[in-house]
Amino acid sequence: MALTVDCDIVSAEQEIFKGQVEMLIATGSLGDLGITPGHTPLLTELRPGPIRLVTEDGGEEVFYVSGGFLEVQPNQIKILADTALRADDMNEAAAEEAKRQAEKALENQSGEFDYSRAATQLAEAAAQLRTLQAIRKKLGK
Repeated sequence: MALTVDCDIVSAEQEIFKGQVEMLIATGSLGDLGITPGHTPLLTELRPGPIRLVTEDGGEEVFYVSGGFLEVQPNQIKILADTALRADDMNEAAAEEAKRQAEKALENQSGEFDYSRAATQLAEAAAQLRTLQAIRKKLGK
């Protein structure tokens, strides 16, 4: 039996995942992180993108977070996300459309243009697409 650690992924709306994991892979503010049981305590900001979990049965689950925080304690991993979705619940067409709209807004800046908002929307849409592409690659599609 492999070593595992408790993992919770929570968004502002609901708990997305609760269970035992062998490994968690995420993108922190300073780069990619791989967290396994016994990892040193850590608190870091998360970038928008995929969260991959290797579950206690050896399976893999993928989630999308739009940002948030990752906390690692000796016996627990917590992700507090602004928005979190199971990758299976994501809609690729909607993510593509959101990306196109954000790119269009960046190209057509007007007097009341909110650059920060458009850039954030573009980053989130691109992160959702990267998550979907990672899933497709994993499934060999």
